[in-house]
Amino acid sequence: MTAFRQVDVFGSGPLSGNPLAVVHDADSWSTDQMARFANWTNLSETTFLLPPLDAAADYRVRIFTVDGELPFAGHPTLGSAHAWLEAGGIPQTPGRVVQECGVGLVPLHHAQRLAFAAPALLRSGPVEAALSARVAAALGLAADDVLATQWIDNGPGWIGLEVTSAAAVLRIDPDPAELRGLQVGILGRYDGAGPAGVDAEVRAFYSEGRHVIEDPVTGSLNAGFAQWLIGAGRLPQAYVARQGTAVGRDGRIHIDAADGEIWVGGDTRTVLSGTVAAGWPTDVDIGHQPQI
Repeated sequence: MTAFRQVDVFGSGPLSGNPLAVVHDADSWSTDQMARFANWTNLSETTFLLPPLDAAADYRVRIFTVDGELPFAGHPTLGSAHAWLEAGGIPQTPGRVVQECGVGLVPLHHAQRLAFAAPALLRSGPVEAALSARVAAALGLAADDVLATQWIDNGPGWIGLEVTSAAAVLRIDPDPAELRGLQVGILGRYDGAGPAGVDAEVRAFYSEGRHVIEDPVTGSLNAGFAQWLIGAGRLPQAYVARQGTAVGRDGRIHIDAADGEIWVGGDTRTVLSGTVAAGWPTDVDIGHQPQI
């Protein structure tokens, strides 16, 4: 029997974050079987825990969306580490977990909450003027709403926009057709009138086939924002972002620049636990079926 957990990640309370499906001991699962199972869960990501290939890692993870595999994602990193520890995983170094994934080794620490070290950006720098204008228009933002636009891609392909205020973030009413094919995040700061302890509001939109979806809470995006905006001196060394407001969630992302790293933390809670039904994956024909 294969153990299974569903973890709420980045929530400020029960059922307020981003859910993650985690399959333990997935050594016998093929890539096709993982992809089909992740498509069936219909969550933004599903992860599969495996023995590490790198001796420096504590475990290896493969991360799937409903239509493909990612080299890295943030809430799957926290949720996978939570599930691995809860299932009895013992890190090589106490208090420090090392995850192996598509972008390499990602360290995590566990003090008040789990936090991962933001991986190096795969793409950074200004976004082309025509693409910046397209994104702003698709989000319904006026030119003077946008302070800066930057590539902050650490695997999923994020384009980041810093806007004038948290209120401007919450006013966004996107045109899905114009955002199709893009992964876009928006951050705006509070001026002191926001929720207690919250410094910025974030929203994220990603493409899944022909659909554009708003993600409840997004670790990879917030890691990229922190690398960009702390590095530019436009956000403090430590801050808290809220995400998910527009989709009925209340996520909190805790950012801390320390020890030469950007640490991205959040609370994690197991909501469901059990086993994948006997016979999965080896005895079930899960060949691709025609879409109807």
